[in-house]
Order: sequence, then C-alpha cells, then structure tokens
Amino acid sequence: MNYISDIIKSKEITVSFEIFPPKPQAPLEPVMDTAKELSKYMPDYISVTYGAGGGTSANTVKIASYVQNELNTTALSHLSCVSSTKDEIAKTIEELKAQNINNVLALRGDIPADSDFPNPGSYKYAYQLVEELKKAGNFCIGAACYPEGHPESSCKNEDIEHLKQKVDCGCDFLITQLFFDNSVLYGFLYNLLKKGIEIPVMAGIMPVTNAKQIKRITKLSGASLNSELNSILDKFAEKPEAMKQAGIAYAVNQIVDLIANGVKGIHIYTMNKPDIAAEIMRSISSIIKD
Repeated sequence: MNYISDIIKSKEITVSFEIFPPKPQAPLEPVMDTAKELSKYMPDYISVTYGAGGGTSANTVKIASYVQNELNTTALSHLSCVSSTKDEIAKTIEELKAQNINNVLALRGDIPADSDFPNPGSYKYAYQLVEELKKAGNFCIGAACYPEGHPESSCKNEDIEHLKQKVDCGCDFLITQLFFDNSVLYGFLYNLLKKGIEIPVMAGIMPVTNAKQIKRITKLSGASLNSELNSILDKFAEKPEAMKQAGIAYAVNQIVDLIANGVKGIHIYTMNKPDIAAEIMRSISSIIKD
C-alpha cells in the first residue's frame, strides 16, 4: 500500500502536484499528457480534483488510475460528497478500491446551485465522508483546511472546530487552500496546535501567472492578496511573459521561506501547466533533497 501518510513519515520534505479533469465533453488526453509530464519531476503524489459541483467527477477515477497504475506515481483522488448520493459515493469508493487507489481527499464540495441542500440522500458534511471512508477500510484520508478561514464560516475559530471534527473522525493529513502570505499560514498552524490538531499539513501554493485568473480564483476562495503580490500584478498584469516569470519567482520565494521555517509538505496547484511546475522544481531541486 502506497499511503501518503507513510510517504510523509519517510521524507524530510514532500512535494506534490494537483491537476483537474477536463470540462464535460472535452477530451481526456490533454490531461493525461499533463499528468505524464508532471510525473517526470518525481512528485511524491499527484492529486486529481473532483470538479465544481461534481461536474467532472466521472473522469477523476480514470485519471487517478492512470497516474497510479500507468505512471507509477502515487495518486490522491478527490472525493466530494454533497453533489452525490450516498449510493453513488459507495460506488465510487468501490471503484477506487478496484483501481488500487488508496489515498482520498475527502471534501464536502461546492453546493450545487440547482438543488436543495442538504439532499436527504447525500452527506451534508465532509466529516461524514471521512467516517464512511474509515468504515470502508484501507484508505489514507486527507482533508482540506483554510488558513484564512472557510468562506462560509462565521469566524476562524468556528472553522478550526469543524476541522478538528474531521481530524477526530480519522483524517491522516491536511492540504491547505491557496494562500499568498506565509505569515497567515504560520499563525494558522499555531492555532491548530492550540486545538490539538497535530497531523501533517501540506501548504497549498498557487503560482500567480495570470492576473485575471488569480483575481477570479481569490474571489471564489476568499484568499487575500498581500501588498507585494498586488504590486506585481499592477506592474506586470498586461505583460504575460513577465507576469508568468514574476509569478513563478514569487511562488519559489514562498516555498523557500516555508521550508526554511519547518514546513514539510508543499502542494503545488499546477492549473494543468507542467511548464510552470517544471520551473518551480528546477528552482528548488537542491532545497528539497533529503
């Protein structure tokens, strides 16, 4: 069994990538090619997202299986519960087992705009999915966490209480939402320890290479932009190549600072762009060596 929890224990620093399935009706091959390219950089695992509202979920297991069984890279399959019935979740869990995928990121997911919430036939919260995965057995379970608080939480303390519930139900590790100010993460980690949350936390890093895209993403996620990054956006937003280079440099600086301050897991949101991940990996190659 290639559990991510075991990989974390065995290495001083882990680096992982995240990719997402294509839009419905779009071909699968470009994403498979992206995964193949990313696997060349020897990530500790590649996570495959479930899609907003479960819209691309049908391909998640296919891509994760390709990563796991064809590329021989540990796959982390996202599983979002709110947009699926309990029977559908049970079927997906069996599919994951059949494909030798034993690492799952358990998520509530986005609430579908065209349905009642909660649906009587679905799980309402991520901790319920964690419990179901624990009962199913043989899974290493990750969960999401939010350094600046979940957009739906009334305060950060409430958000951490909900996170502790997931951890107490059996989560093995956490992956953070994207953030751009490392001091926000350090404060968050301190608050987790105060609440008795001691499982490994992977820092989610998104390279800012497109000004319009990042403004849209931060609006959806609630992540804030600090003055340094705003200055970069103001200066290079209309210069695509300069913006790309500056965004990669900013992400590299973030990662170097995180590792220097004891963070042991880096999770890169690649936005399905292997060239950007490659630049980052080249810049930190000696830093992440055991």
